[in-house]
Amino acid sequence: MTRFTIAVLPGDGIGPEVIAEAERVLEAVTDRFHLTLERTHFPIGASAVATSGDPLPAQTRSAVQRADAVLLGAVGDPSLDRAPRHLRPEAGLLALRALLGVYANLRPVTVHAVLADRSPVKGERLRGVDLLIVRELTGGLYYGEPRSRDETSAVNTLAYTAAEIERVARVAFEAARGRRGLVTSVDKANVLEVSQLWRDVVTRIGGEYPDVRLEHLYVDYAAMKLVADPAAFDVLLTENMFGDILSDEAAVLVGSLGLLPSASLGAGTGLFEPIHGSAPAIAGQGIANPLGAIASAAMLLRHGLGLFEPAAAIEHAIQAALAGGSRTRDIAGPGEHSIGTREMGERVAALVGAAPTRPSLLPRSRSTPASHT
Repeated sequence: MTRFTIAVLPGDGIGPEVIAEAERVLEAVTDRFHLTLERTHFPIGASAVATSGDPLPAQTRSAVQRADAVLLGAVGDPSLDRAPRHLRPEAGLLALRALLGVYANLRPVTVHAVLADRSPVKGERLRGVDLLIVRELTGGLYYGEPRSRDETSAVNTLAYTAAEIERVARVAFEAARGRRGLVTSVDKANVLEVSQLWRDVVTRIGGEYPDVRLEHLYVDYAAMKLVADPAAFDVLLTENMFGDILSDEAAVLVGSLGLLPSASLGAGTGLFEPIHGSAPAIAGQGIANPLGAIASAAMLLRHGLGLFEPAAAIEHAIQAALAGGSRTRDIAGPGEHSIGTREMGERVAALVGAAPTRPSLLPRSRSTPASHT
C-alpha cells in the first residue's frame, strides 16, 4: 500500500470548515485507491498566535518540512490587523512559503459550464475559458527589504534577481507546452526597472521554447483583457503582487472565489490551498464553499504526490456534483436550493467512488515544478 504524509494546517476563519471537507474527500480517495495518507494537524495564523504567540510555530515549521505535502486552509483575523507585523497571521503564511521555497504558484481558472450564469461577465465571453496563472511567490514587494513605516512615511522594496525570474518563467513555459502553447507575461516595463528586467529575462527564456508563443502585456491592460477576452489567455505569468491581484480578479470569471484551488511548488514539499481568505464574516455558519479546498486536495495528489488517477477522480466528482445541481450559497442562483459546507463535501466524497477509472498510474517522486506541470 502506497503511504504518504500530509501536514494539514486548517488555519483561521472558514479554513477549518473547508479543510474538513477536503479531508473527507481524501478519505474517500484512500478507500477507493488503497492509499495511506497519514494526516497530522498543526496550527498557523491567528490560531497559532493564540496558542503560542507565533503565527508559524516551531512545531509547524518542523512538521511541514518532514511532510510529503502540505494542505492549508486560510489565515487571517481582523482582530490582529493592527498587531505588530511579526504577529499578524499573514506573516505566518509568508514565512511558510519562504520556508518551503515554493516559488511557483499555480492557479487554474476553468469556467464550469453549469455555472456560467453565476459570473457577472457575459456568457459569450466565457466560452472556452481555461487558463493557468503562474505567479512568482517568494519575491517582490511582499519579501523585499528594506521595509519600514512610521507615522509620516512608509517604504516597501520591489526587487527581483534574474535567477528568480528564470525559474518561474521555466515553469510557465513547461506548462504551456502541455496546454495551448501560449505564455502571456505581465509586467509594468514602461515604468518599473524591475519589470524591464522581468521582460528581458522572460524573453530570453522564451527563446529556449520555440514551440511556445510569448506575448508581453502591461498589467493594467492585462487586467482589462482578463474580463473583456478571458478565452484569449492560456498561461499567464506574473510577479508576486500582480499575480495576487489578477488571480482574485479571475475568480469573477468562474463566479466565486470559493471554487478556485492553488498549488505552490518548489524543489521540495508543495503547499496546496484554496485561493480564498479566512472570510471571518461567515466563519462557523457552515455555509462556506469547500470546492476550492477539495480541488486543492486534487492538486496535492497530482502535483505533490504524483497520484494522477485519484486526482482525476476528485475533479470528476466535483464536476458531477455541480452538474447534479449541488450549490453552496455563493454559487446558488435565484430560486436554487443551497446546501451547506458539510453536505457539499459529503456529496463530492460519495461521487469519488463513481468516477471513471483508467489504468493505474504509478506515484512519482517529488520533483521540480517544471516536471510537475
